[in-house]
Amino acid sequence: MTPSDENECRQMLYTGYHYQDGPSAVRYPRGTGVGTPLAPLQSLPLGKAVVKRQGEKLAILNFGTLLPEAAATAEALNATLVDMRFVKPLDEALIAELAATHDSLITLEEGAIKGGAGSGVNEFVMAKRLAVPVLNIGLPDEFIPQGTQDEVRHDLSAGRGGHSAADRPLAGAVTSPRCAPPSGSATSCYAKTFALSQEPPP
Repeated sequence: MTPSDENECRQMLYTGYHYQDGPSAVRYPRGTGVGTPLAPLQSLPLGKAVVKRQGEKLAILNFGTLLPEAAATAEALNATLVDMRFVKPLDEALIAELAATHDSLITLEEGAIKGGAGSGVNEFVMAKRLAVPVLNIGLPDEFIPQGTQDEVRHDLSAGRGGHSAADRPLAGAVTSPRCAPPSGSATSCYAKTFALSQEPPP
């Protein structure tokens, strides 16, 4: 489970504690809360995402604490925004629906892309042969020094000549002609670095 704010984190910890059919895990976020009001504790429906904004053409699938940056980008681009909540089980029904009604998908996570939430979306898209390009935005597969969220984001940005997510959330990652799928086939595009670095997919 990937909480997007302090209330979601509480609900997910509660959900995991009361889940009796196997292990559960919450990707506990670093940093402080954003001031979200705390709702009464209740178990969340497993594997169900929440559509935060309905848009057109582009759908942003957010996993975790970058939801405010994703929301700003979705508003600017008139994109659909989804708080995915769960890495496993994924909301496969919603992903299939988004793939059928949008031109492109973007996954966003503050974790490593390789073996991460975006990779899970890629695997589902390819397994179902969904003809939609997918761009993954997340952390590089390398050791990252300790620091606050802002410090780590700044270090990743400065080291790759990019801009902070607060300044340019998802900028440069929303379009890529090399992500267009061939006619009648599914293509998945992979971004090797975090949104802060803005390196194009291969």
